[in-house]
Amino acid sequence: MSFETQSWRGRMVRISTGFLLMIGAMVASASAEQGLVEPENMPGPLKEVRIDQHLGDQLPLDASFVDQDGTAVKLGDYFTSERPVVLAFVYYECPMLCSLILNGMASSLDVLKFNPGREFDVVAISIDPGETPAMAKVSKDATIKRYGRPETAEGWHFLTGDEESIRNVADTAGFGYHYLPASDEYAHASGIIIVTPEGKLSQYLYGIEYPPKDVRLALVEASSNQIGNLVDQILLYCYRYDPQIGKYTILTMRILRITGAIFVLGMIIFVWIAIRRDQSANDAESHTLGAA
Repeated sequence: MSFETQSWRGRMVRISTGFLLMIGAMVASASAEQGLVEPENMPGPLKEVRIDQHLGDQLPLDASFVDQDGTAVKLGDYFTSERPVVLAFVYYECPMLCSLILNGMASSLDVLKFNPGREFDVVAISIDPGETPAMAKVSKDATIKRYGRPETAEGWHFLTGDEESIRNVADTAGFGYHYLPASDEYAHASGIIIVTPEGKLSQYLYGIEYPPKDVRLALVEASSNQIGNLVDQILLYCYRYDPQIGKYTILTMRILRITGAIFVLGMIIFVWIAIRRDQSANDAESHTLGAA
């Protein structure tokens, strides 16, 4: 067997393994979150592959990392303003799933008028302690290219770190993953987490595609209304984050209340205008009779 044939088969095995891991991780994560399968009943390494929502918990802001430029940083360096943070756990040489997560995030954020570095920040943390800042830089550049706004590069932060720091942050966030030595890959779930400017876990959005409406509302809510506009406030009154499905769902009763209030206000305005018209007509008639 030639070296080229062995290399080709090796690549095919890695791609197939990556695809199976992606499907397995997504199914395991979704099943565990919806209560379809208990984690202890999942096969093998998938027991650790899940996302547990730790809403309101504080991230360890003193955790040490290295950014894509090789600069030593603390996680807390990205939680020093009024901006919320979009947090993603990935690894930069992932054969399939992580690229889908980052591309899905970039595509969703591209729809928003919010900009990284101004209304919010993006922080990606590699779960592979063996990865380097150079790998992080390549992934960041590819993601920003997909996003299409190179001027926002300062708002994107791709980090690497040691096993202790990675596990500390991931465990706090409820992000479970498992290293597979046979294929030198990581099995992990898919999703992004919205974090408050103080570093508290606010919302979890699952999958590889994130509805722009949900992302925008999550960012506005996590910022305690420091970003967004009046329309966002109205939408947040009508929608509520459902942690069971990781999405915002409509509150029918609140919609009915708003509709009823608008109807009553419209009737009041209509009656007021009618009265004013009648009064103006009577005044004009009185003026005409007086002149006669």
